[in-house]
Amino acid sequence: MFSETMSLAAGPVRYAWRDYRRGQSAEALVRPWLAGTLSRPDTEIVLVRDARGRPQLQVPGRAGLDANWSHSGDALLVALGDGVTVGVDIEWMRPRPQAMALAQRFFTAGEATALAKRAPEAAETAFVQLWCAKEAVLKAHGHGLSFGLDRLEFAARDEGWALVACDPALGIPADWQLHAFVPLPGYLATVAWRRMD
Repeated sequence: MFSETMSLAAGPVRYAWRDYRRGQSAEALVRPWLAGTLSRPDTEIVLVRDARGRPQLQVPGRAGLDANWSHSGDALLVALGDGVTVGVDIEWMRPRPQAMALAQRFFTAGEATALAKRAPEAAETAFVQLWCAKEAVLKAHGHGLSFGLDRLEFAARDEGWALVACDPALGIPADWQLHAFVPLPGYLATVAWRRMD
């Protein structure tokens, strides 16, 4: 069962999360939530994959909808956007002994430096927050991680990260809205969206 549907204040995105077991079909779990949220029968929720494998939501009589989901550990996160493309990432906070090596290899130099300045435990949490933010944006963009984690740059802000630069294919940082949160104990998540082209 999904958590209560959360809406971002005055925003075009709704999201929820639920328990997930490895091997379950995420799409089969997501479809009833989408139907309920849209007050439509399941049969009207059409999910097709584009050439890159990204799900495309099609609902008769409702243009401009988008959906995305992510699972990690025992949790599944789903988001529905209206008039926006949306991307999500959820990550289980398991030990990541290679986090700094991954940051140096795949993140920008500025991000890797910001992470290296933190105490090890804080750096690992910050690494996961940054990973979630990057993956959510790239999933909303439609290319996923293959686009390149170094093609968008975040700067440390308070307890989180802010998008400060990105490849022109992603638009400009001001185009993007991000919401980072803790959906469940031991998990971090981000929802990212921008207005549809």
